[in-house]
Amino acid sequence: MATKRSIFEEVGDSPKQVATPGGIARAGIGARRAIRSWLMMLFALVVIMIAVGGLTRLTDSGLSITEWAPVTGALPPLSAEAWETEFDKYRQIPQYQLMNQGMSMSEFKVIYYWEWGHRQLGRFIGLVWAVGFVWFLARRQIPAGWTGRLLLLGGLGGLQGAIGWWMVASGLQEGMLSVASYRLATHLGLAFVIFGFIAWYIYELSRTPADLLQARRIGDARLVSLGTLLVGLAFVQILLGALVAGIDAGRAFPDWPLMAGGFFPPDPFSLQPVWRNFFEDAGLVQFMHRMAGYILFAFALVLWWLARKSANRNIKAAFNMMMVVMLVQVVLGIFTVIYSAPVELAITHQFVAVILWAVILRVRFVAQYPKPQSVRTA
Repeated sequence: MATKRSIFEEVGDSPKQVATPGGIARAGIGARRAIRSWLMMLFALVVIMIAVGGLTRLTDSGLSITEWAPVTGALPPLSAEAWETEFDKYRQIPQYQLMNQGMSMSEFKVIYYWEWGHRQLGRFIGLVWAVGFVWFLARRQIPAGWTGRLLLLGGLGGLQGAIGWWMVASGLQEGMLSVASYRLATHLGLAFVIFGFIAWYIYELSRTPADLLQARRIGDARLVSLGTLLVGLAFVQILLGALVAGIDAGRAFPDWPLMAGGFFPPDPFSLQPVWRNFFEDAGLVQFMHRMAGYILFAFALVLWWLARKSANRNIKAAFNMMMVVMLVQVVLGIFTVIYSAPVELAITHQFVAVILWAVILRVRFVAQYPKPQSVRTA
């Protein structure tokens, strides 16, 4: 039986659909929180990877494995015969013949496991990326516009493995005691690029798309531009630090603020052709690292001073944190030089560089996407 209608009800009326608040903001949002947690795991693993890589270099372990076997190399030698085979391969390279002649098997195992662990960690990071990416892709949980970004991380990770072997191969050549410094700088530089992308993605996924869109309208354009320059200067300093590490230039002149009693190191252009000095002369390489450090610190100080005038307390807090970490890194750098780069200080200096890189990227992000605040909290 048909229900009675009110005389004021028009034929064809139907219950009105109520719009869901925030429906537009949630469109294509995907599993942002879960992806952020996955990226934070990768973030931590890359930090550990950079530290392990630094220790591998400081212990002169990087050339202990003389072959690149992405699959079969996942297992270490499992018998005495297999260990002897690996040791025989190491005996054929210049590092053993010119620097480690007479090394015992137990000593070889120490440096072998450092390099093997470094490579294993790289494989594990690749596995964590692949499993996470396939999981979110299969479940269609990747936010709109993020598939290419996450694929980029995997592509850069694969490229990093290839560059790692390219670096190691340079140290196996005649007359080489370690890897080529410029190849080490390329390897470390790409590690910081990957780390930087992960950090930036985490910062973005910590906020909703609508929040970022609104925040961008109130961003500080001047601080964004200067923050971009700060990122560039920091990256140059990272590369110069890798050159210092590659030729142990940090141990060449253990005095500060002078170098061997003068502002310039002695005979900075003694190698021929001249361009080699910028990569292989310990004095000139350390000098460039020092000068770039002074420039970076001075520019960061100016930028911090400008940020103090911002009405946004989040911007000021981010720049305050950056300046604190910058000061710590400068002090660490000076002590590392004065004490001829002992392993403990050298690896701490590199670790703080990782933290500083993340903090510098954060001030750039906060300047572009400051969190809104009320007049009362300004």
